[in-house]
Amino acid sequence: MATATKPKTSTELVSGADILVQSLVNHGVDTIFAYPGGCSMPLHQALTRHADKLRTILPRHEQGGAFAAQGIARSTGKVGVCMATSGPGATNLVTAIADAKLDSIPMVAITGQVPTKVIGTDAFQETPIVEVCRGITKHHYLVTDVNDVARVMKEAFLVAASGRPGPVLVDMPKDIQLDKCVPNYDADIELPGFEADVPLARPEQINQIAAAIKRAKRPVIYAGGGIVIAEASNELRELVKKTGIPVTMTVMGLGVYPGTDELSLDMLGMHGSVYSNYAVDEADLLIALGVRFDDRVTGKVEEFCKHGKVIHVDIDAAELNKNKPAHIPVCSDVKFALKELNKIVEAPEDISDWVAKCQKWKADEPFKYNEEYPGIVQQHAIRTLWKMTHKLDPVISVGVGQHQMWAAQFYKFDKPRTWLSSSGLGTMGFGLPAAMGAQSQFPGRLVIDIDGDGSFLMNIQELATLACEKLPVKVLLLNNQHLGMVVQWEDRFMQGNRAHTYLGPIDNPEWSGCGDGIGAKGQDERYPNFVQIAKGFGCGAAFVDKKEDLEAAIQEMLDYPGPYVLDVATPYQEHVLPMIPGGHTVKDMIKE
Repeated sequence: MATATKPKTSTELVSGADILVQSLVNHGVDTIFAYPGGCSMPLHQALTRHADKLRTILPRHEQGGAFAAQGIARSTGKVGVCMATSGPGATNLVTAIADAKLDSIPMVAITGQVPTKVIGTDAFQETPIVEVCRGITKHHYLVTDVNDVARVMKEAFLVAASGRPGPVLVDMPKDIQLDKCVPNYDADIELPGFEADVPLARPEQINQIAAAIKRAKRPVIYAGGGIVIAEASNELRELVKKTGIPVTMTVMGLGVYPGTDELSLDMLGMHGSVYSNYAVDEADLLIALGVRFDDRVTGKVEEFCKHGKVIHVDIDAAELNKNKPAHIPVCSDVKFALKELNKIVEAPEDISDWVAKCQKWKADEPFKYNEEYPGIVQQHAIRTLWKMTHKLDPVISVGVGQHQMWAAQFYKFDKPRTWLSSSGLGTMGFGLPAAMGAQSQFPGRLVIDIDGDGSFLMNIQELATLACEKLPVKVLLLNNQHLGMVVQWEDRFMQGNRAHTYLGPIDNPEWSGCGDGIGAKGQDERYPNFVQIAKGFGCGAAFVDKKEDLEAAIQEMLDYPGPYVLDVATPYQEHVLPMIPGGHTVKDMIKE
C-alpha cells in the first residue's frame, strides 16, 4: 500500500467529490484511470482541481481503465484506482473487478450513481452496481451521506490492501458528490468484525514445519502469488539456499524464484513443466506457500501429491483445507512465516539423489518446440524476445490463451512484479491495458505486452490512450488468426471441428495466413491489418513473417520511442505442451 501523506484538514465546507479526490491524494494515489459520464461529472471536476498531485488518465473503455489500475497494483503493490459513471460505465468495470477478486489484487473501483432520491426507480443509466458486484468484491459501499465519504475512503483502502488483498467498490450518488460538509479525514473506521491485524504463525507451527523439512527425503516447494503479495521473494530464496529444496511456481508466482536457477522447476500444472509435475507427484513433502490449490494446478485433486505430506501456509484461513487437506495448515502472513522458519530451519539430511533426479527430469524433458520450422512459431518469438530483453529489467504483461502459457514457459522471470497475468479468471483483453497501467508507473522502463490477436482485439482501443498519454508500451502480437487455446481443445477433444474459433473473413479462410504456417499471403491480405490499425491510432507498427527477420524487427520495436505493435505471423496448428487434461492426473500428461 502506498505511503499516505498527512491528511489535509479544513474547517470549510467541501463537496463530496472533492473529499473523495482529496482522500485519494491522502492515500498516496498518483494515477487514476477514469472515464466520465453524467453521474460522475462532479468527481471529474474535482479531479481537475487536484491535477498537480493526481494524474488522471482517460482510457478508451472502462474495462481498459480497470485493467490498467490492476497493472499499477500488480507491478507496484500499491492500490490501483479506477473510476466510471453509473449504469453502463459501472457494469463495464465488472469483469475487471471479478478478475481482481480471483487474483487477490488491491483495487478501489469508484462509480458514479444516480441521485439518491431516484435510486430504485429505473432512472436513466441506473444499475444497482453494489448488488451486481456483491459476490466479486472484498467489500462494497453505497454512500448515502456526504459526512461518510472520508471515512468510507479510508476504510476502502484499508480493506483493499490488508490481509488477502482484493477489490473494493465505492458507489457515489451524484447528489452526494455535490453535497458539502466539513471533512474529517481522521474519522474512525466502522468495520464491525473486520480484523486488520495480520495472522502470524505460532512458534510451534514453525517448529513443525522445520521438523518436517528435516525429515523429508523428496521435498518440493510450491510457491504462488501470495509470495508476491507479501513481498516475500527474498525470504523464499533464503529458504531454498538453506535447504537446497527444488522450487516450482504457479502462474501467479512466476518470478518469486529465478527461473534460470538450477533448482527452479518452473511452472507446474496443466501446462506446466513435465519435471515440476513429476516432482510434485513423487514428493514426500509439499511446502505450499501462498497458493490455493487451483484446479489448473492440481488436476484431479485427490491424486495430487497423493503420497506426500502437505504443509500449507496462507494468509486466508478460508483457503486452508478448502481444496486439498493439509497435514500442517498454517494461517499466517507468508513473509513472517518464512522469516521465522529461516531462523531455525536445517537442510534435510540427504536429498542429493532427489535433487539429481529432478534435474535429470529437467534435462530430459525441457520445454521444447520444432526449431526447424521455417516460419515463426510462437515459442521461438517469445524465447527470442527473452534473450533480447531480460537484462533490460522489463515488465511483461500477457493476454489470455496459448500465448500466455508459452510466455510463462519460455520467458524466464527472475524477480516478482515483472509478470502481469490474468490467472484465476483468465480474462482476454487483459494484456494491453495492464501494460498501460504499469507503464504509467515506470515511464522510463521497458513494458511489453505479449498478446494474441484474439485477446488484443478485445481492448485494442487502448492504443489511442497509449499514443495520447505518451506511454511507450511495446506489443509483441502473436497473430495466428484463431482463438488458439480453444482450437487446441477442439483438436484434442472434439475431432478438430471448428466451432467459431477462426478470426479471419469466412469467405476467404485461406487469408488466415496459416495454411502453410508462415503467412505466405503477406501483411496486406491478413485480416485485420494490425499495422494499419496501430498506425491509425498514432503508434508505430510493423509486420514480420520470416524467422530471419525476427530479431531485427524486435530491435526496431525496442528502439521506437513510443508505443509500438509488432504483428508476428504465426501458425494456428501449434499446441501448448505439455498438457494435463482438466480433471486428470500427471499420468495422463500429453507431451507430443
